[in-house]
Amino acid sequence: MQVKNVTEKQIDARILYESCPLCGSKNFVKSTLGDCSKHTLYHSKIPPKMQWMNCEDCKHQFIDGYLTDEAAELVFTTTPDYLQVGNKLENNRYVASEMIEKVLPYKSKGVWLDVGFGNGSLLFTAHEYGFEPIAVDLRKENVLIMQKLGIKGYCDLVQNIKFEKPISVVSMMDVVEHIPYPKEVLISVYSKMEKDGCLLISMPNAESLFWEITTVKNTNPYINTIEHCHNFTKTRLESLLNECGFSVKRYGISKRYRLCMEIVAQKT
Repeated sequence: MQVKNVTEKQIDARILYESCPLCGSKNFVKSTLGDCSKHTLYHSKIPPKMQWMNCEDCKHQFIDGYLTDEAAELVFTTTPDYLQVGNKLENNRYVASEMIEKVLPYKSKGVWLDVGFGNGSLLFTAHEYGFEPIAVDLRKENVLIMQKLGIKGYCDLVQNIKFEKPISVVSMMDVVEHIPYPKEVLISVYSKMEKDGCLLISMPNAESLFWEITTVKNTNPYINTIEHCHNFTKTRLESLLNECGFSVKRYGISKRYRLCMEIVAQKT
């Protein structure tokens, strides 16, 4: 008897954008087509094709639709090794120290809030430098570990949280490109910071020649990254930060992931 292959029924995994998620324009066109079927977090119930869109007005690139709650639950069922608290702690401590050194000219003490803290290395190192760490992440098991270590931890969207003190430094390392509507979140973060608070932010830079080369060679990992909603250029990220009340202070290269940038901005 021959056994037929049974394929899981795919779901409607994305809520389509009706307008550009940054500027609200309806003037956008299809761009690159990605395929997330080889991605670490891929689930067979999710359609593998990823259609990227280009806004003709603000020049931003975004996915045609962000993940539904059902699809997001499938994607984030497991925590990859690199996002587990304490992963490669010694090596990540050195990387984190370089990030913190970029912030010190603008803020050298106070509350350090890490949104989407991942393996926790940045917060651990910030504590070592004398900052008071606060952890926010949507992975409940990671938040519980942080709390057991004596660090204030919240498993919620940052815009929903009321903090006891104004925040001195907010870090959002490779987080903003995951957020369906990042402007709303950045404005909320701004409101929770002290008057000259500092923002440290990183993500892939779609404006670099390295991005162009890897795209041409079909080796650009971010075209096929299942949970990303945006491909930011340095220019568009800086203009978004200005729109949300931040003044960009410095630009640098991130050592966390491939093709990534780091920007330090300050609340104005």
